[in-house]
Amino acid sequence: MDANLQQSEYATPASPKEMAAIEGSNPQNLPMLPPVSEPENQLQEFGQQVSDFLAKLPENIGRFFNEYKKPIINVGLFIAAIVAVKIVLAILDALNDIPLLSPTFELVGISYSTWFTFRYLLKDSTRQELSANIESFKKQTFGSNVDQM
Repeated sequence: MDANLQQSEYATPASPKEMAAIEGSNPQNLPMLPPVSEPENQLQEFGQQVSDFLAKLPENIGRFFNEYKKPIINVGLFIAAIVAVKIVLAILDALNDIPLLSPTFELVGISYSTWFTFRYLLKDSTRQELSANIESFKKQTFGSNVDQM
């Protein structure tokens, strides 16, 4: 007999009339719960959307890269240049912290600047030689259409 009471206590009513008989209230005043299958359907729909997105992801990335190839490369080169400058500055800062290395670099720089001035900048003939060397370097680097620049 105890088993029958427990079963009827926990049994789900099949209709609103049975609910009213069990609860003793008006069935229109009872809150209606959504069907149990809706969250499962929503979860399946969400899972399908995620699956479709992941399946199309390589194609979308490839299309995006092909469409914006030049700007992406330019941004990448800009970031690489910034990183390279920061690395060079960090190395120079580390070298400047070595006690006798900083004055030695300054002495080498002053010596080279003095040599360059006396070698190329004082006489007219050596300035023309320097100008010819620069033009030759431009032609080797950029091609023969340097004059149009």
